[in-house]
Amino acid sequence: MWRRPKGIVLAKNRWLFKEEPAHYSFDQLVKDKGARWNGVENNMALKNLRAVRKDDEILFYHTGDERRVVGIMSASSDAYPDPDSKDPRLVVVDVRPVRKLERPVTLAQVKSDPVFAGFDLVRVGRLSVMPVAEKFWSRILKPSQV
Repeated sequence: MWRRPKGIVLAKNRWLFKEEPAHYSFDQLVKDKGARWNGVENNMALKNLRAVRKDDEILFYHTGDERRVVGIMSASSDAYPDPDSKDPRLVVVDVRPVRKLERPVTLAQVKSDPVFAGFDLVRVGRLSVMPVAEKFWSRILKPSQV
């Protein structure tokens, strides 16, 4: 696994992670004060998860009936091999909550904005881990603020 040389600071990336709230919700993450993000098996999502680095910012998206961005979390580790799996392809990332959004941002809101036409959340609906470009990040957070 690649290790960042000491003293080298890389640009912070931004991501969106999806989870079914009945399985694990943002409120549970807050209660737990952190968690290991695991269970990702899709090849493209795994490729994205492998690129996550400590201190990257992450939008927490509730799937299922909710379909909305509900909070922000931060990676508290780089991606590393899943210690609970014998499959060498699988990786995990430790995350911690940053803040719950005052107003969740729904998928309908995102889809209704033409700026998001090229965003993976709109284009690749089943992808559970995806990068979020700065223009999308700030646009998603704008309606969440009171």
